Amino acid sequence: MTGFIGEYEATLDAKGRFLLPAGLKKQLPQDVAPQFVLNRGFEKCLTLYPQQSWEPIFSEISKLNDFDPKVREFRRYFLNGAIQVELDNAGRMLLPKNLCEHAGISADTKDIVLVSAINKIEIWEKSKYTQFFETFTPQAFSDLANEVMNKAANG
Repeated sequence: MTGFIGEYEATLDAKGRFLLPAGLKKQLPQDVAPQFVLNRGFEKCLTLYPQQSWEPIFSEISKLNDFDPKVREFRRYFLNGAIQVELDNAGRMLLPKNLCEHAGISADTKDIVLVSAINKIEIWEKSKYTQFFETFTPQAFSDLANEVMNKAANG
């Protein structure tokens, strides 16, 4: 897999399911049935990992020193919300209520945005995603890009 690109809107039904947008579906490997791990995101969003993206992350976390209290704290926060999910026969995915609460997706919220994040997909409540960009100026983005890309270039 080379990675995901794009930003897609979806709507939750009464049971908390959404139809995986066709634009994202086309980017999934065609040779296997799509299986995912859904987890809390670092920000107030959810992170959807295709199984092949999740496995190396889980492997690295498994190697961390269990005697370090920070490792145990990180594992609890990062892994305890993770759940395996699949698309149903209609191409829908269910978002569990406990994870929706983390992302601010409530029973009243119907609109979500699925955002490509290289090897994973972030799922945002639409108004929170819109607010994120409204509060981020072009100059702030330019400064951030300069800082991040300079760190990458200088190792």
